[in-house]
Amino acid sequence: MIVCHLSNEKLSIGVKQAGAELTSVKSKESGYEFLWQGNPDIWYGQSPILFPIVGRLADDKYLLNGVEYTIPKHGFARRSKFEFVAKTDDSLVFRLSDNEETKKLYPFEFDLIVTFRLIDNALEVNHKVVNKSADTMYFSLGAHPGFNCEIGDTLRFEQDETLSTQRINSESLRIPETYPVLENSKDIVITKDIFNEDALILSGYKSKKITLTNKSSGRTVEFTFGDAPYLGIWAKPGAPYVCIEPWFGVNDSIEKYGEFKNKEGINALQPGEAFEYAWKAVFNG
Repeated sequence: MIVCHLSNEKLSIGVKQAGAELTSVKSKESGYEFLWQGNPDIWYGQSPILFPIVGRLADDKYLLNGVEYTIPKHGFARRSKFEFVAKTDDSLVFRLSDNEETKKLYPFEFDLIVTFRLIDNALEVNHKVVNKSADTMYFSLGAHPGFNCEIGDTLRFEQDETLSTQRINSESLRIPETYPVLENSKDIVITKDIFNEDALILSGYKSKKITLTNKSSGRTVEFTFGDAPYLGIWAKPGAPYVCIEPWFGVNDSIEKYGEFKNKEGINALQPGEAFEYAWKAVFNG
């Protein structure tokens, strides 16, 4: 496994070429590792990039101009080897471009450029999607970083929120019923049962940031998700991590939508256009 490293006075990070996935975010002062280390007996992932879909498609298939394609859950970027493009004093840059294998699943020409930048005690991860095709390109994009935590830790939105979660069935498709999560309040407490029905799938929030606070040490991760229209919060039940997942896209529902362009949360890029999204996390402790 090829891992690229970057550090400043406050933080050190590692990013592997496979999936351009974070492998470490460590405090230089305390030595604390903020990022889940990917125990395969619980969850092997650490911070996968979700592209060109988020979640699962019905039967793992979609229609594009009447042609059926198959694509795995969360897309293929997380299983792909990215090209290492550049390293500067404060950044690492990786790129995934279309190839013969991706075109079997997703018949577009594209670049997905991911830049990791250290700014004092913060990490910013920018994703740039470029449509190099001659046609409109449809895609979803999501982040999925997992942070070490304990049962009883708190996730606090920056504003009071009234939110319900969507749920998914055994086939990972969204169902119509929703369930309340917050009622004019800010805090979600991580309990051993909170993810028994899989992820919390949230939308319609006012906040642009959520803070994970450790109940024992007071250590925090201030996570800015910005304008992402969906926020997934997930872990394996009782596991010592939590994933904070900004999404531009969402799992299929049990309702049929026909063509890929009609999928809920789908994004469109015209030929030559680009889409950019960055999340930022400030690490204290």
